[in-house]
Amino acid sequence: MVGASGLAPRRRDGVALAAGGPVGAGKACAIVTVRVLIADDQELLRASLETVLGADERIDVIANVDDGDAAIEACRAHRVDVALMDVRMPRVNGIEATREIVALAAEGRLRTRVLVLTTFDLDEYVFAAIEAGASGFLTKDARPAELVDAICRVHDGDAVVAPRATAALLQHVRRAHAASGGGPACPGAPGGPTALAPLSPRERDVVSLLAAGASNDEIGERLYLTTNTVKTHVKSILAKLGLPDRIHVVIWAYEHGVVRPGEGVGPS
Repeated sequence: MVGASGLAPRRRDGVALAAGGPVGAGKACAIVTVRVLIADDQELLRASLETVLGADERIDVIANVDDGDAAIEACRAHRVDVALMDVRMPRVNGIEATREIVALAAEGRLRTRVLVLTTFDLDEYVFAAIEAGASGFLTKDARPAELVDAICRVHDGDAVVAPRATAALLQHVRRAHAASGGGPACPGAPGGPTALAPLSPRERDVVSLLAAGASNDEIGERLYLTTNTVKTHVKSILAKLGLPDRIHVVIWAYEHGVVRPGEGVGPS
């Protein structure tokens, strides 16, 4: 095992798979191997996570570290796909580390996406993680299959928020929008139809359902589309709006007055 402050590539030779196949096997990252970094100040937890994740053939834990500064350096030193990031760590905390890693990725210097994993599902942690650019937020009581699935989804460009935190996140965004007077929360930002101008009519329908917290499957059912078609629309929306993931589409929709608090959500 790697020491609390050490970095070391992880070997996959001889790792036994869970009985019946990989934990949480599904469509996400069914072919590629996701290179994962674990950042947490508890050595026992890091070891436990390595054991759980190492039992899945889709996951390769390449290093573990005990603080945010070491996490940043590890992402620079190794080709990390997904950083599993704790919030409370000494020296540099997980939120600050997430912000730095996301900034480096935006500059094209890293390929890393961040999944925050914490004991606490407190509102301020959820909001801070998402605002820092994290692509997901889970609590440490998540089941192994849920954790593996979340890592795969984040790697594939999706976003994941723990069910208990989803409602809180939406309420926070709605309150922020209401406090702004119902118009765009960002000074000078276009609202309503102007903000939606780059999107096709069907993409606008998808945005309204994303803002309600609907999953791809739920959006497909509402709009009579296949899940793959929904994913294609979401990818196009992210590209056109310059957003990193679906969570930020939700925030964008409320900030620009596309969806209003208490408004019925659905296709136009």
